[in-house]
Formats: sequence, structure tokens, C-alpha cells
Amino acid sequence: MVSQPGVLAVRYKSATFVSWAYTEVSTDMPKRKTYAQPRVIRYESEAGYPDWTRGIVLSLRQELEAPQFEVKPQYVTVVDSDRKYVEVSDSFCQLVGYQREELVGMRYDDLTAPNTNDVPTVFGLFQKLGYMHGMWMLVSREGTRILVRYESWIRPDSYIAGHMEVVGAGY
Repeated sequence: MVSQPGVLAVRYKSATFVSWAYTEVSTDMPKRKTYAQPRVIRYESEAGYPDWTRGIVLSLRQELEAPQFEVKPQYVTVVDSDRKYVEVSDSFCQLVGYQREELVGMRYDDLTAPNTNDVPTVFGLFQKLGYMHGMWMLVSREGTRILVRYESWIRPDSYIAGHMEVVGAGY
């Protein structure tokens, strides 16, 4: 073993502290590690792959071919051009605390939290674009504010379909 001294000097405020450190290095240890070229095997086709490699490639292909994002909406609504509900999902009824019979015919303006959205302006923009997504603040029957992420589009029958998921509640 060979000792190699090192000095560490630390200055703190007006005092200087000096510390001696020793590192021990084995004399049998070579100075440098030998470098081995990486081994690369090239195959003309996948048929030449070993079985374990073929299995990995197959499973990766299957994962890549599977749909990456399949989002199923939690809450679904359909409104007409007067912004009145035509269809609503059971989960949406539970979310806002109304029965389906009460919601059908009600305008979605009535479920929009006060002072959060300019409904006529947003609706006019939506009619021009035919598609929108974003955040919307609803209010339940009890007055609880519910923040939802929505995606809406105009269907071929001119109704507007809306899919929502809750982001937060109780504001």
C-alpha cells in the first residue's frame, strides 16, 4: 500500500482550518483498465435472431401497435343549438345532483358557475370552430363548484356532444 497525502484547507470567517487526508492505493492495482471493444452481432433478418431476442421484439411490437391512449369519458352530455340538454349520462346526473328529467330541457348556462365563463361568447366561438376542449366550472344543485376538463364537438345531427372528467370540486 502507498499513502498519498492531501491537504484540505477551509477558511471560515477569520479562521483557517487545515486538515490532512490520506488515501491508500493498492500497488497491485493497474493504472488503467483495459478497454474491450463492444461486441456487435449483425443479423441479415429477424429469422436469425436468437429465440430470446425474437420474443422481446415481438412483445415490443405488440405494445407499440396497441392504442396508446384510450380515454373513456366519465360524464357525457348532448346539447342542442339553444344550449339545452337533450341527453345526459347517469354519472353526470349524480355529479350535479339532478334527475335526468330535470336536466333534459335545462340550459347548460344554468349549471355554469356564476362569474366564471362568458357562455354566449364561448358558444359563438364553438359554433365557428365545431370543436373545443378546455376547463369549465359547473355548479351542482347544492352550490358546490366542480371543475371539469371537457372536450366537445358538433355531431352530424347538429347536436353538441360533450365528454367531461372531474379535475376538482368544492371551490
